[in-house]
Amino acid sequence: MQRRGLRMVIVIQIVAGLVLLGLGGAGAVRGAVGVARRLGLSELVIGITLIGLGGSMPELITSLSAAFQGSPQIAVGNVVGSNISNVLLIIGLAAVVRPLPVNQKALERDGVVLMLLSVAIAVWSILAPAINWVGGLVMIGSLAGYIVFTYRSDKKAPSSPVAARRQAESERHQALSLPIALAVTVASLAALVLGADQLVKGGVALARMAGVPELHIGLTVVAVGSSLPELVACLAASLRGRADVAFGTIVGSCLYNVLGVLGATALVVPVRMLGDFSPMDWLAFVGAPVLLVVHAATGARISKVEGGFMLTLYALYVWYLFTHVAPGGLFG
Repeated sequence: MQRRGLRMVIVIQIVAGLVLLGLGGAGAVRGAVGVARRLGLSELVIGITLIGLGGSMPELITSLSAAFQGSPQIAVGNVVGSNISNVLLIIGLAAVVRPLPVNQKALERDGVVLMLLSVAIAVWSILAPAINWVGGLVMIGSLAGYIVFTYRSDKKAPSSPVAARRQAESERHQALSLPIALAVTVASLAALVLGADQLVKGGVALARMAGVPELHIGLTVVAVGSSLPELVACLAASLRGRADVAFGTIVGSCLYNVLGVLGATALVVPVRMLGDFSPMDWLAFVGAPVLLVVHAATGARISKVEGGFMLTLYALYVWYLFTHVAPGGLFG
């Protein structure tokens, strides 16, 4: 009875953390966009920076919270797991709802960059025992360079589908007065911090109770939870007939996760990846974006069948984690 009560408390803690992360993530983007508009920033700049970075705020705050709480495995597992779930789970679900058309420019620029970046991180982790604060600075600097490159590229072709998508994402946020925008931003950041704290604490407690490594909770429960805003946005876009938005949203989020979230985490605590991750984790982390690019390049869209295949791969990956790697298994 006592164990059942403890399990219920942990579930409530995790769910509360997820709800706060979802509300805080959406509110932070809306508030920041409102402030930026009042300061006179262009819609293109807002779309590339605030909305792009804002989409990864739940992952960022969650990983930093885990690092500060002494749970680096949850921190890095959240980043790697978020990218795996973004591609295989979220893109897969969105494609099953409606085939995803893929803009060629978005594929060549963002999709290929994500694929090469994933390979580079894997190689980096093999060559270096840990990603320290210097590596974190390199990652954040690379993200800044990518944002500048993206801005210049979209500015040169403002009528391109990629630029139009970013501007549309910015314009759909209703204008707020400066005081309200500031209040929404502050309240949302507080919700993000509190939600991340509860999610990490619940994840650690779940790992200890189930007898599984914290890394596996970070790769699955925490990662999927912090990716809920992307999941909702992509499914909503597919249902509204705007499936073209999903590909760019997810690829952009994955890029921000690897360079921004992992880089910021490395500034707080050295990120050790080689010894913690299994070959299956690396295969999923590198293979998911490769599979995404291959599917997108072969038919200029991701079909329902391909989406179903990606969902199946994600289900098999999670099943493998908790039955072949975790001692005793979460379901044992």
